[in-house]
Amino acid sequence: MTGEALVLWDPDRPGQKRDAVDTDQITPSAWCVSESLDRLDERWKAGTFRYLMPDFAERVRAGQNFVVAGDRFGIGSSREMSPAGLLGIARDAGTTLVLVLGADVGDIFRRNALNLGLHALECPEAAADADDGHRFRFDPTTRRLVNESLGRSYAPRPLTAREEELRRAGGIFAVGRREFLASLDRDPDVVWPDAATRRRLTATEQILHAHRVDRAARVAPGETILVAADLLPASDGTAPFAIHTFREITRGAIHPRQAAIASDHFVFTGRDRDERQAAISRAFAVEEGLEAPWFAAPGDGIFHFYFPEQGLVTPGAVIPGADSHSRAYGAHGAVGIGVGSTALGFGWATGSVFLTPAPARRVVFEGALPAWSSGKDVVLRLIAGWDGAAAGMSVEFSDPGEALPMTWRNTIANMMAEAEAWNGVFPFDAITAAWYAERGVGDLPEALGPAGPAARFEAEEVFDLAAVEPLVAFPPSPGNAHPAREVARERIPFDRAYIGSCTNGSYEDLLAAALVVRAAREEGRDEARRKFVIFPGSGGVRRRIEEGEPRLGGEPVAEVLRSVGGAIRASWCGPCFGQGEDALKPGMRAITSFNRNWANRMGRGGEGFLASPAVVASSALLGYIAPPSDLGLRWDPERFGG
Repeated sequence: MTGEALVLWDPDRPGQKRDAVDTDQITPSAWCVSESLDRLDERWKAGTFRYLMPDFAERVRAGQNFVVAGDRFGIGSSREMSPAGLLGIARDAGTTLVLVLGADVGDIFRRNALNLGLHALECPEAAADADDGHRFRFDPTTRRLVNESLGRSYAPRPLTAREEELRRAGGIFAVGRREFLASLDRDPDVVWPDAATRRRLTATEQILHAHRVDRAARVAPGETILVAADLLPASDGTAPFAIHTFREITRGAIHPRQAAIASDHFVFTGRDRDERQAAISRAFAVEEGLEAPWFAAPGDGIFHFYFPEQGLVTPGAVIPGADSHSRAYGAHGAVGIGVGSTALGFGWATGSVFLTPAPARRVVFEGALPAWSSGKDVVLRLIAGWDGAAAGMSVEFSDPGEALPMTWRNTIANMMAEAEAWNGVFPFDAITAAWYAERGVGDLPEALGPAGPAARFEAEEVFDLAAVEPLVAFPPSPGNAHPAREVARERIPFDRAYIGSCTNGSYEDLLAAALVVRAAREEGRDEARRKFVIFPGSGGVRRRIEEGEPRLGGEPVAEVLRSVGGAIRASWCGPCFGQGEDALKPGMRAITSFNRNWANRMGRGGEGFLASPAVVASSALLGYIAPPSDLGLRWDPERFGG
């Protein structure tokens, strides 16, 4: 394969390749829609690099089929529309696309590309050397890359043995048909490792070891293994491609295995094309007999909240979800991992997925959080401090003092997606057990505790919770975090204040905001200065906030928030990624409790600042970004503490 370089240059760093090209930039959310299974990639192709490089398709047709970018290409959302759209453009142009990329390619994007047969080469030296007009040659058999203009040859990052097998077999559809037939004759058992084996395994490795399909397979970083899945959830946004994959593999021979679908992404936009997309999942659910709680109707909830509420997420489970924030299930002692739609469709067909365990990192929490701080502040500080150091790693959290309630653990595990970690897990402990007991979920499967004493960690750290303070992350990165007390001095104005999402949409999150509002109301701050909108994490949370709350003097959370002008919306993901009436318009700024604030994430031309629900609530009342202390509120742990 030969062709010319198409370099993505960084406009802010002359002569440097663009780093961190996330999947929101490759395929903006409005172009992630599929109106029918017959035309899956129609809008994906039209939206590819829509804002970043509008003439991308024309340049590929002109022979620039070696796309060059910097480090961390493809981070972020699991949207398989991105590699599929790139493939579609190349196919329409009658050529083959090769991506020449720097280090730390997004793990989900990398696997999606492999599944589909898109050549995504992690080759930092080749990416650094490339310039406009350079001619390249690539041998798909040996994966050798040559820059003919410079006369240099490169060896990209090697694939694992199973990945190479998948590539040579022709991708996930071909391998899926083979594995589907094999799966009909097996019923994988979950067999927990014995005490001797446990000693050398992390919590994540213990769970993967128990779920191996091949009982002889070795669980170690860099070893691709086939793992039985306990739940395989999708959204209305990711389900169509998974449905297509499932049907291509099984030809209708079986019902999907471990499937769950939540209608939470494109359901309240009011656009006909989005309704047609959502209808694909609904029709599939009817055809395959998926009913509640395995099928969540619009408003039932964001699946990272809804499925745990329904008891479908349990400690010790393996849950590959077609959403990058499936890492949130790690809060519950499960291995939650983001995968693409084709991997999910493969799982629906075979009951299993291919996973490659990552090097491990351990974080031990000590102490207790001080005034006005929360799990959001913990994870923002972690991401800022790591500065990419946790990318591609399996993070294990230890909370021996039980200082972090499940709500905060959810926020931390969820945002391991923004840390670019492979997963994040809190091993089963008393906090986990109490959470399930409060919800009447009994008869939990066996779940092991933390890492064994001989487990290997590439990095370990002790995290002092007492040193945390309320933070605000400036665009365009969750890692761009600053103390809220310092930010307050700048009197940064904004247009919208949003609380909720899969990251901070729990009852406890909304109660934290309501406690601030009620206290401020008593001081005469009885009206939000900016538009104030609340998005509960699930329909169950939305119903509960209408009930009386003792900590608010019997007033419901929803009434407290409405009393200052807050609007309660249905439970869905749209505003977080720029969909629906609350999407940001060009030039607008929002302070939110969401998880991402990348360029154009919440709406093209809008800016997002990230903070805890308490900081968002205080900012809404003040009209500028600031913590509750700027309202004149004094911290009272009995009143405001968790």
